[in-house]
Amino acid sequence: MGEWFKKVVSQIRTLWEKWSLVQKLILMGIGVAVIVGVIALFSISSAPTMVPLIDAPVRDEDVRDRIVTRIGVEGIRTSVSPAGVIMVPDETAARRMRAILIREDLIPSGTDPWAVFDRERWTITDLERNVNLQRAITQMVTDHVKSLDEVDNADVMIVFPDRPLFRSEQNPVTASIIITPRPNSDIAQNRKKIEGIQKILKFAVEGLTDENIVITDHNGLVLNDFAAMGEFDRLALIDKGNKMIQTLETQYRARILNALQGTFTPDRVRDLNIKLDMDMSKKAISTEEYFPVTIKEQTPGLSYDDSERAQSITRSKTTSKTTWEGTGFNPEGPAGGEGQTAPAFRDMSTLVGKVSQETLTDNEEINKRSIQEERSPTIDRVTVSVNIDGIWKAKYDDKRKPLVLPDGSIEREYTPIPPEELRATQVWIQNAIGYNAARGDSVTVQNIRFDRTREFIEADAQYFKAQQMQTTLILGVVGLVLLLLAFILFRAISREIDRRRRVAEDERSRREQALRESALMQAEEDQEVSISVEERARMDLREGIVKLTKEHPEDVAQLIRTWLLEE
Repeated sequence: MGEWFKKVVSQIRTLWEKWSLVQKLILMGIGVAVIVGVIALFSISSAPTMVPLIDAPVRDEDVRDRIVTRIGVEGIRTSVSPAGVIMVPDETAARRMRAILIREDLIPSGTDPWAVFDRERWTITDLERNVNLQRAITQMVTDHVKSLDEVDNADVMIVFPDRPLFRSEQNPVTASIIITPRPNSDIAQNRKKIEGIQKILKFAVEGLTDENIVITDHNGLVLNDFAAMGEFDRLALIDKGNKMIQTLETQYRARILNALQGTFTPDRVRDLNIKLDMDMSKKAISTEEYFPVTIKEQTPGLSYDDSERAQSITRSKTTSKTTWEGTGFNPEGPAGGEGQTAPAFRDMSTLVGKVSQETLTDNEEINKRSIQEERSPTIDRVTVSVNIDGIWKAKYDDKRKPLVLPDGSIEREYTPIPPEELRATQVWIQNAIGYNAARGDSVTVQNIRFDRTREFIEADAQYFKAQQMQTTLILGVVGLVLLLLAFILFRAISREIDRRRRVAEDERSRREQALRESALMQAEEDQEVSISVEERARMDLREGIVKLTKEHPEDVAQLIRTWLLEE
């Protein structure tokens, strides 16, 4: 095998040497093209496949941006093709996002979200095509509903009636769906989620209306009967209102309690109760207000009001006056005919009368303001009650020591809060909550003693423990000082005894040395032995060493050690 390989290599080398420069360049170009093609093939094959979210392109950039942003919230990677088609990683993500987009009305108008599932073949009849379309729609709706996070399983049935000749005889499209909620899911009570499922069906099936859709759970309970869910809505509103009241009460309490604890310390302000009575109903109020007409505004900068106002102004005025005296001329009509005067006035034709009438009509204009408003919710009443404790102080004697009662506890004196301070605190709380006496608000600030028996027992125990520890510490320090003084005295006495012993030993040594020297001298005198100069020097040196040893024994010992170490 090795020889064959060597032979092939030699043949290739021989051919390479025979080729011209152009042939070599062509071969190298072919090799580079093959390598680039292989790399491109691997890169294309390894690229992740994407599926269209909606088969039709989304031309509106604002709508497309909203859809891409909503998909990004779910953590799904997206891309937009040059034609405007939004792509997602896989079919599961596509079904899930279609359900969300339909529920939140993000599908562009006129877009068929199921067009991606259409399949067209040449060997299929219209009947089969319609059946396949109905099956595809039913299956995709089922997959959409199953892809919802809070649905464990779903069974969808859609009935597509035949198209009759006359539209009046057309039966409506109907749909029923049975869902199995996941554990701990609130989809059965959440109206918006059920409406989202209804929208999925309406977008998927043409001609399907809300009244022809029935959604039930696995127990057969109808979930999209929104008319019967009015009670649930009412309870939800009540619960929402109660949560709003609790939130406001918590905010009021925290703000007032923090301020009071910063003034009186947290230990003295513990109890603060606040109750808000709110009207959560929605009210439409129509108000008409009449007010005077301003003729002249107030001059800026004046300390008083110099404006001029009138209750009304005259818009038009009419005056009429009628005066009549005597019978006047009474026409009787043409000759030969009876007149037009009534019999009652004809009888009075010989009487003389007098009539005077005056009429005055003034049309006045006034200012009018009409206000239309809706109020919800409103605070009906605010009630606040707070308890503030006084100040406890321990009593001391002339030596600044606490007075102790017979039962072993420290005597204390209680100082209540002055009434003017309580009133000032009450006014401050009223201003903090927006006090309104007209709606019956109430603020109560009282001074009530807290039960501090356990606190005082613990404080007394700590005080007596500290006193006992202080006494023990003092006794220990005194004992330590005495022990130190005794040690110092012992050391002084020991050193004095040692000094006297050394002095006595030195004196005894000197006496013995003097005796030895006198005896030596006596012996020398008796023997009359002549000593050489060297022996005399040796003797003097020995005597000097003995003397030095006696006077400085430590130095001599150190010198001997040094000699021994050197040797």
